Amino acid sequence: MKQQGFSLIELTIVLVIMIAGVALVGPNISSGRGSSQIKAAARDFASALRYARGQSIISHEEIFVSLDLDNNEYQLSNREKVYQVIDEIEISLVTAQSEQTGEGQGNIRFFPDGSSTGGRITLASGDNKWLVDVNWLTGHVQLINE
Repeated sequence: MKQQGFSLIELTIVLVIMIAGVALVGPNISSGRGSSQIKAAARDFASALRYARGQSIISHEEIFVSLDLDNNEYQLSNREKVYQVIDEIEISLVTAQSEQTGEGQGNIRFFPDGSSTGGRITLASGDNKWLVDVNWLTGHVQLINE
């Protein structure tokens, strides 16, 4: 009578195929985490900028978003909370010269009519890059994935 089952060679081959699959898929899963973190940070910046614009229109006051690039943080002028961005994300800012408040610091200001000083916040981490553009004339905030 013949016994049914798998031989040791067959089990070893299946195990080698499974290990190879995990070795190929594993790095791709962990790299997706970084891209989701930078996307979330870009969305947070866009949300803060849109909020500042809306509050400026409602309150009839100038409101600005202040960025500290050395510490990877930002703050809205009408709030005390400081928002932190993870250190793995590199942030750069292009804004009006009048809004550059120091080395590695600057603002994007919104006016009661909806306009702004304009600017661009760039978030980069490895090959991932997101731009948050603020139109100076309309104050419109746009997210761009590069």
